[in-house]
Amino acid sequence: MKIALMDSGIGLLAATAAVRRLRPDADLVLSLDPDGMPWGPRTTEDLTERAVAVAEAAAAHRPDALIIGCNTATVHALTTLRALLEPGIPVIGTVPAIKPAAAGGGPFAIWATPATTGSPYQRGLIRDFADGVPVTEVPCHGLAEAVEHADEAAITAAVAAAAALTPDDVTTVVLGCTHYELVAERIRTAVQRPGRPPLVLHGSAGAVAAQALRRIGELPAPEAAADGTLTVLLSGREGALPTPALAYEEGRQLQAISPAR
Repeated sequence: MKIALMDSGIGLLAATAAVRRLRPDADLVLSLDPDGMPWGPRTTEDLTERAVAVAEAAAAHRPDALIIGCNTATVHALTTLRALLEPGIPVIGTVPAIKPAAAGGGPFAIWATPATTGSPYQRGLIRDFADGVPVTEVPCHGLAEAVEHADEAAITAAVAAAAALTPDDVTTVVLGCTHYELVAERIRTAVQRPGRPPLVLHGSAGAVAAQALRRIGELPAPEAAADGTLTVLLSGREGALPTPALAYEEGRQLQAISPAR
């Protein structure tokens, strides 16, 4: 089994680690775009063009499925990528976990990039799935960029700024950008209020990994031999994990995987 994941940068690490936990025997292809990152400020047309190139580089390795490990790319390019690659290669997008957060019943916040916060896309998900539960949209200025570069000071400042915008009565935070899952515990610590119930965090990585397996008719097998290989593509060129990836446990675990041949 071979699973490919794509993103402009290391936001795909959380979903990659989730796939690895479910199927340690799966070969992994990570397709990044260091030449074109960040994708967030690009126009829809430009971003889609970059995403298509990154997806085609991954598709050349004949994966059984392709995960878009990026919320922004999912919003802008999912339809195009599915039209291009399916049914031969199922394409799985990443959507903020608003539905399960709303099911908890308490007030929740959605931490997302400034471009996604307040967007018709996110507002549509809130309308469709929040079902009257109080929701606060929190723009996280600079957090994705800080995580991408493993800039500790910038991460601390961005998390603190977003926490200050998060109401005290929030019981749950939806991590609406894949980069944020890499610093989930720092977010939990910053938002948890003294005397309040333990904060619940909802990321998308686990659900995306499980959906990829369902799409190709495979079951989780966490007990399988950890002999899956790793191929890293950097704007189409085979290479190594970017150095900032190794600042996170998810990246360090992947470093031990031998490159695919």
